Amino acid sequence: MRATSLLLAALALRAAAHEGPAPNRVDISPALTTSGQPTRAFLQSLKAQGFEAVVYLAPPTVGDALAEEPRIVGGQGLLFVNIPVDWERPTGADFDAFTRVMQALAGRKVYVHCQMNFRASSMVFLHRVVTLGDPPEKAWEAVQRAWVPNATWRAFIVATLRAHRIAFEPL
Repeated sequence: MRATSLLLAALALRAAAHEGPAPNRVDISPALTTSGQPTRAFLQSLKAQGFEAVVYLAPPTVGDALAEEPRIVGGQGLLFVNIPVDWERPTGADFDAFTRVMQALAGRKVYVHCQMNFRASSMVFLHRVVTLGDPPEKAWEAVQRAWVPNATWRAFIVATLRAHRIAFEPL
């Protein structure tokens, strides 16, 4: 009975972390934020929060995607970019596309998201380390605030770091 109660409490705490207008939100800097899928109302508030661009890293066909997100974001005068990263098969081409977009958005306040901030936190980590030269240990803290990467994403992260001659073993 006690084990069941503890399990239910742990599950409730984990679920609470994924609720809210933008689940798993991590403010990386004043100009960069990552999260899971924001609500419609939250997306409508992005301009008021000073954001200038949204980068969405999941296919627009995933279950909880908001089909009207490009219109909501664009209607505020913000740039909307979708890079549909396959959850099961992230690639170097996905990272290259993300890096090109982030470089083009340099100097702007950017909101990067996916469904649960798993793709987003991982891609932003790689961008910070590979492109911006941030210390991997420091950048990794933001990933850990969102999740512990599964085997697929850990392998992708490690392979990308190695391809750029960065010696860092996450986890």
